[in-house]
Amino acid sequence: MNLSIIIIGDEILLGGVTDTNSGLIARKFTADGWNVRRIRTVSDKADDIDAAIRESLAESELVITTGGLGPTRDDITKPVLARIFGGRLTENAAVLENVNRIFDERGLELNELTRTQALVPDSCRVIQNRYGTAPLMWFEKEGRVLIAMPGVPFETRGMLDEVASEVYQRFGHGGRAAHREFTVCGICESALAERLSAFEDSLPANYKLAYLPNPGEIVMRLDADFSSCSDESSRFDEYASHFEEAVGEYLVGRGKLTPAELVLAKLRRHGYRIATAESCTGGNIAHLITSVAGCSDVMLGGVVSYCNEVKMKVLGVSGDTLARYGAVSEGTVRQMAEGVRRVMGADCAVATSGIAGPGGAVPGKPVGTVWIAAATPGDVKAECCHFRGDRQSVIDRASARALAMLADML
Repeated sequence: MNLSIIIIGDEILLGGVTDTNSGLIARKFTADGWNVRRIRTVSDKADDIDAAIRESLAESELVITTGGLGPTRDDITKPVLARIFGGRLTENAAVLENVNRIFDERGLELNELTRTQALVPDSCRVIQNRYGTAPLMWFEKEGRVLIAMPGVPFETRGMLDEVASEVYQRFGHGGRAAHREFTVCGICESALAERLSAFEDSLPANYKLAYLPNPGEIVMRLDADFSSCSDESSRFDEYASHFEEAVGEYLVGRGKLTPAELVLAKLRRHGYRIATAESCTGGNIAHLITSVAGCSDVMLGGVVSYCNEVKMKVLGVSGDTLARYGAVSEGTVRQMAEGVRRVMGADCAVATSGIAGPGGAVPGKPVGTVWIAAATPGDVKAECCHFRGDRQSVIDRASARALAMLADML
């Protein structure tokens, strides 16, 4: 079964907002065997939206749109949908009740502009939005289904499981396909490809192995399409096992695990708690950890010791170490890691100090130089890394490497 996704909004095309909805929707449906035929991004122009919808309906059984459903003049998706599927915009009592409820909960007074959210084509079936005022709309025509979803990412994310459930009731799951993801650390992409060369050569034509590198890890995805095969689906687990054997010690988990998720799982297994001491990463490691729901049983806190005074006064870094070796040094990060363990009462810690750029380089320490330390109850390790890329790339890579170091030690 084919799925086409349409992302609507000038703000996406102009780069003011990054599209996350298409990836979210694609991951949800491909995991259940749907084939994403195409992802389109279009402007807030009626003709562009109309053309994208008609082209998508011609190529796919299911079309999902996001965006263009707000109360302002540039939100014109609903009139376009009425033109394509017929009907006229009428006030939907259930939608109006939902809008009133949301405004009451927020202590706001409903204005006439927002009341227009309750206007929907009478040719659709409404799915109530539990996270916002823009209703979701289900249209059918000649056996094809279009679902219009809001463009606000947390609303799309919150409603996606419910939408998928209704799609599966209508179509069943997408097809005869299998997918599995694995998380790999400690090896670069080219070396991993060389290691997996024989395995990839052994795969049947209907199998595909994808490399999805992220800072500090590589997510591997094994896909198989059994739509033209009658008896091979039972072999998928066999090929997945062969993959794990080929990866060997570099396989750190089944599924897509972030470095933070991996560290949290290992900390829980030991009954340990963690704290962070960050200079060049500016709290990014703590952010990655606290972005994982339920981390409060493991994460105690963090110190952003961006200047030397904080390193000394809060973390107890020696002034002599800073004077002799500088903030970007092995001795400094070791003392930062040990200091934050002591201050927070933590079992484990990670620490970073480096030059994220674009300025700040000194002789022997170019931009991208980062010293990283990881500490457990029985050991402290430190290493000097050299990361390429812009400032954000250095921060992301250093953060991922710090978590990977601690995971290795655990």
